[in-house]
Order: sequence, then C-alpha cells, then structure tokens
Amino acid sequence: MALCSSCRLALRRSITTRSINSATTRTLTTNSSSKSTAASILEKPTWSVRSLLPSSPLSAPAETITPAQLHHLLRLSALPLPPTPADEAAMINTLQNQLQFVRAVQRVDTSGVEPLRAIRDETDAAHSEVTIGLADLDEALSSEVLVGHYQRARRVRDKVESEAEKWDALSTAGRTAGSYFVVESGKKDVEGIE
Repeated sequence: MALCSSCRLALRRSITTRSINSATTRTLTTNSSSKSTAASILEKPTWSVRSLLPSSPLSAPAETITPAQLHHLLRLSALPLPPTPADEAAMINTLQNQLQFVRAVQRVDTSGVEPLRAIRDETDAAHSEVTIGLADLDEALSSEVLVGHYQRARRVRDKVESEAEKWDALSTAGRTAGSYFVVESGKKDVEGIE
C-alpha cells in the first residue's frame, strides 16, 4: 500500500515528535521520610491571586479608563449604562482592577512551555489508544471490491433490515382490501340536497 506525500509527511512528523517526547520524560523523586503528601503540600498557600491586584485602592492604575470608554464598551456588549455616577465609578474601578490582573497574567514568562493544544490526555498511551491502524481498518477494507480498468476500490453496501420495516401496518386495521385500508364513511347530510 503506497502513501501519498502528505500522509507520509504527517507520519514522519508523528514518529519524530514521539521520539522527542519519549526522550524528554521526567521522573519525580520523593523523599519517603518527609511528610510530602498532597494534604501537607496544600496546607500552606505559596501564592495568591490578591498579589496581582492593587495593594491599595488609592494607588494610581497604569492606564485610566474614561467614562466614554466605559460607555462604548457597555454599548458593544449590549449592556445597560450605569444609572448613577457612583455606579459608573464603581464599574470603572472594577474594570481597572481586572485589567491590572490580566496584564499581570500576560507578563508571566512561558518560554519553554509547550502550548496546550486541547484539554485531553496527550500521553503516549492515549495517543496509541486513539491511533487508527491498518488492523482497525481490515474489516472496512475487506468489504471493498475493485471496479473498472483502473481498479478503483468501491465499498459494497450491506442492506440493513430493521424491525420497523418488518412491521405489518395492515394488521391493526379493522377492514382491508388487498394492501389497502378500508375506511367506511357515509354521505354527509347537506342542507338543500336530498
């Protein structure tokens, strides 16, 4: 079976990345004498989100948001404008705190960290579990026939008969005539016609 050039390239890349990933495995060593259980590690926090928020409410933010900018953002979001100037000031203050938090998160050094492609198990075992091989395709390939001068593969479609198709609809009818329902109806009494 011959592979096209794009499939061959994809296969080569997957083999290369697997060998690189398997070469960079890390081992975790623990000291059994110390109490390094999950509960003891999580007892004392080492970092807090509050460290990214301003220390005092009076500290001047790096960038100020004008009421016109707030109104513009609210219109873009299809949100109602604040009813009072006090509510407007509270919204601006909240937005500035959130922007400061976002800027702090953006400043985090992520060099050397492989980006997350998706939220799923990306271990070698998971990759091998979801990889479709030739053995998985044997059943589908065996139901193909070669057709024509160029011997193109065509799938032979199996006819699927369900129980719904075997149901006899006429078995519930009161009267039948051949393969038809018989519905008895009388002439309607219409005024003026006798």
